[in-house]
Amino acid sequence: MAAPTFVPADPVDTVRWYRSAPRRPDPWVVGRPGEVDGPQPAGEGLGTPGPDAGYALTLAAAFRGTLTLRPGEHESDAIVGGAAVAMKRAGLLGRAPVAHDLRVGLGVWGFLDDNPAAELVELRRDRFDEVHLTHHYPRLRRIADAVPEAVLLLGHTEILELHGRDWRSCLDLTV
Repeated sequence: MAAPTFVPADPVDTVRWYRSAPRRPDPWVVGRPGEVDGPQPAGEGLGTPGPDAGYALTLAAAFRGTLTLRPGEHESDAIVGGAAVAMKRAGLLGRAPVAHDLRVGLGVWGFLDDNPAAELVELRRDRFDEVHLTHHYPRLRRIADAVPEAVLLLGHTEILELHGRDWRSCLDLTV
């Protein structure tokens, strides 16, 4: 096995050092199924794609058991809905999701509040009901799209402070 030059080696052993891979003479071209040729498609229901967006679901596992839920609400629904918002925020910022995106996604919907507003709880009860099931993608889009891009582009502490002052300012309930 090759080794970097700084690794001590026995002087009697034959050692191979790292080498660059041979240069490929032909340029890469789009040709496989599923590859996007040109800019990312945009439009109604297509979301905000970003790299490694699904990692938000892995990060969301850290929030299990810490959410403020009311009777009739389910943790799985809150986690998946919050992750959808986190994926949108990360995509807008052109990067993979991080834990702060999840804090924003769960926070704007009041799942991280000790005592969320009754009106917000009623709104999220309707929107989040059974969204963890795979056939509810349009409802998940509705959760993510209710958080305006202008809000998601703010810093995570700024968003959570804004939510604490007036939760309505973080959501567009006409969506």
